[in-house]
Amino acid sequence: MSATRTVTADPPTRTGGILARLGRSMAEHTRLVLGVWLIALVALGAAAPSVFTSLAGAGWQANGSESVQVRELAEQHFGGNSSAAVQVVVHSDSLPITDPSMQQTLAAATEIFSADPRFGEVVTPQPGMTISPDGHTGILIAGANASTDETVSAVDELGKELTALSTDTIEVYPTGASALWSDFNKANHEAMIKAEMMSWPVTLAIMVLAFGSLVAAGLPLLLTLAGLVASAGGLVILNEITPISVWAMNFAMMFALALGIDYALFLVARFRDALRTNADPRTAVAQTMDTAGKAVVLSGLTVLVSLSAVLIVPAPAVRTMAVGIMLAVIFVLAATLTLLPAVLGRIGAKVNGGSLPYAKRQQHRSPMFAAWASLLHKHPWPFGIGAFIVLIALVVPVFGLKVAMPSIAVVPEDAPVRQGYELVQQQFGDGAPGMLQIVTSADDAADTSRVAMSVDGVAMVTPTQQAADESDLVMLQAVPTVDPSDPAMDTILADLRSQLPESALVGGAPAENLDLQQALDDYLPIVVVVILTLGFLLLLIALQAPLIALIGTLVSLLSTGAAFGIAKLIFQDGHGAGLLGFDPQGFLNGWGPVFFFAMIFAIAMDYTVFLLSSAKEHYERTGDPAIAHIDGLAHSGRVIAAAAAVMVAVFFTFALADPLPPKEMGIILGVAVLLDAVLVRLVLLPVLLRLTGRAAWWAPVWLRSVLPNISFSHG
Repeated sequence: MSATRTVTADPPTRTGGILARLGRSMAEHTRLVLGVWLIALVALGAAAPSVFTSLAGAGWQANGSESVQVRELAEQHFGGNSSAAVQVVVHSDSLPITDPSMQQTLAAATEIFSADPRFGEVVTPQPGMTISPDGHTGILIAGANASTDETVSAVDELGKELTALSTDTIEVYPTGASALWSDFNKANHEAMIKAEMMSWPVTLAIMVLAFGSLVAAGLPLLLTLAGLVASAGGLVILNEITPISVWAMNFAMMFALALGIDYALFLVARFRDALRTNADPRTAVAQTMDTAGKAVVLSGLTVLVSLSAVLIVPAPAVRTMAVGIMLAVIFVLAATLTLLPAVLGRIGAKVNGGSLPYAKRQQHRSPMFAAWASLLHKHPWPFGIGAFIVLIALVVPVFGLKVAMPSIAVVPEDAPVRQGYELVQQQFGDGAPGMLQIVTSADDAADTSRVAMSVDGVAMVTPTQQAADESDLVMLQAVPTVDPSDPAMDTILADLRSQLPESALVGGAPAENLDLQQALDDYLPIVVVVILTLGFLLLLIALQAPLIALIGTLVSLLSTGAAFGIAKLIFQDGHGAGLLGFDPQGFLNGWGPVFFFAMIFAIAMDYTVFLLSSAKEHYERTGDPAIAHIDGLAHSGRVIAAAAAVMVAVFFTFALADPLPPKEMGIILGVAVLLDAVLVRLVLLPVLLRLTGRAAWWAPVWLRSVLPNISFSHG
């Protein structure tokens, strides 16, 4: 009895859930929280500057595939002459390869590779194989004596030294898969950094307009910066345990900026509203965390759950990109739930410092979005049907979507690897840069060579190469008649694998790309089902209502499909390619469907959580579905619109990049957010809330009894 009296005697401000107590604790121990974060940021920040030089540059492979087996056999038994080997193209218009100057250049290149333990056997140009018919071009091959990631790092370090061997009459270009990833990563990294720098001032301007206060606008950016520094340092440390793709940091930077601002925006907006009724900043923080804090936690969990589904894809680069984003989200969540409440508790009413004139009249319940919600409430059908038709029309092109691994066209024209690639094609034929490697037993060597030569699409088969050790293996290389990115390569590879003797394994860079694409295609349905299932379960647990959880999941799927429909029109069909400054490849980059689906769905569910948690809060307080519908949108609409504007600005800055992958990523994600915020969160989902009424929030008694009791109303 006394315990009950003690609880009921406490002021309402001290009631609430774990997050309310956490928020109050952070606000009461500001110095401790700031001190811990300062120590963490200094420790992690010390590692952060090396993030782009220490992370892995390769990993684009399907683990366990036949092509990866061939590469491993080549590294073990053939002096490292695998798909990861570095090819150095030496060419002169006026000098033959036998000229002393050309031989001196080749000797200098050989010396560079021989001095580096990451390279194995160095094979100089061989007549009839790696010397062009006119004798003016030779290809030196440096075998890989390390992992693919280490070989790419080696090219990063030695690339300039190799190209510096060029003279007025001799051209030297490192090429091959390792050199491709080196130049590819470098170009994309520079583009990503440039886009990030452009997005910060735009983001700040949007935040100032949304909040009407310089202090309130600056807080989310400081929070995000803390998350970025912590993420970068965390990835460097994690890379010591297992190789992490450099792309992980690129995506982590983008997501940390977008989601960090989203979460801080939601909490700061709610805190400013709480200050109107609670003069004590610590009480306002507790109320903020008890309401908006729950939505932020749920949103973060949704993002983590969506991205965790990508971990089942057996491709190291794809997995670690997901890990990078997940790590960034964890740090951003940690900062949002600890650092931000501490800062808000300390500054209190100063959060409105530097307010613009109109901000003094700004309310958390937006009159504009209240009027919009009322209009939707009165006329749900026209708006709902209109939004649905537009989204379905945009989904339709998805059924003609084609995917493939990127071609050499994604590398800048002046990149050494592309210049070397094009030179090899000019001198040796279209398929020369993408030779297929065949490893077989010595007994089957003759049959393998004969059958490979008879396969349609194979221009030449090189003589057999004996294993460097005592193993009973030989290697042959089949030169295709087509460019490595030509769709016909798929048929050539399939024919070789089906017709060659059973002991023969076929690999090489083109085969690795095709095997990776097949793995991505095979795992896509599984990833989609896992994401949808986990997303629905998370919404069900949070909202305690099966119908609205199902609706929230399905409309997120609709906006995701529409984004891919637009991606097909732009990047496959080329609509607007001239305006955006790129040449369409005729397909979407292969990792797009799996990875972008997880990212887009995570973002879509982010806004779903913000809207539905606000609506549920008002339904819990009033029991009136009409109030839940109107006030839910009135209280969350401005935040959703501002957060979406920030995300669109962040993502669309990547559309200005020259390399295609960041351009593709920026446009697809930016369009996805735009469609989701405008057509789904601010039209279709509110309409469905209106049409379903009380049924949206109904749940059978047995379901409520097994679900945890989660409430979004304070106290």
